[in-house]
Amino acid sequence: MEDITEAVQNITITGDNHKKNRIQVSNTKKPLFFYVNLAKRYMQQHNDVELSALGMAIATVVTIAEILKNSGFAVEKKIMTSTVDMKDESRGRPIQKAKIEILLGKTDKFDELMAAAEEERELANGGGEE
Repeated sequence: MEDITEAVQNITITGDNHKKNRIQVSNTKKPLFFYVNLAKRYMQQHNDVELSALGMAIATVVTIAEILKNSGFAVEKKIMTSTVDMKDESRGRPIQKAKIEILLGKTDKFDELMAAAEEERELANGGGEE
């Protein structure tokens, strides 16, 4: 959990098109539950989170969104798909990549679920009352 807090604090935002509540997901850089927990943290701070991915990482974003929805933390607000023109590094020619953006919002029981998860974590770490 410390690395998530560090990631949230060390985020650098460049340009106008980067939103404070957007997570750009890669399917190679971080484990799946890093993004799930980061999305929960973003929803705590901003009430919603936008998950974004290109190409092969789209399946990862869909999985993250489904985990958050099925566990009662998030509700789907909007799904946007598009294609992005990119330059193929190996061939030097332009290619199109699929892009998805999923906007998730907090459920009514989000805060309750987060508090319960925190309580469980404290008990698991031996931090309960005696």
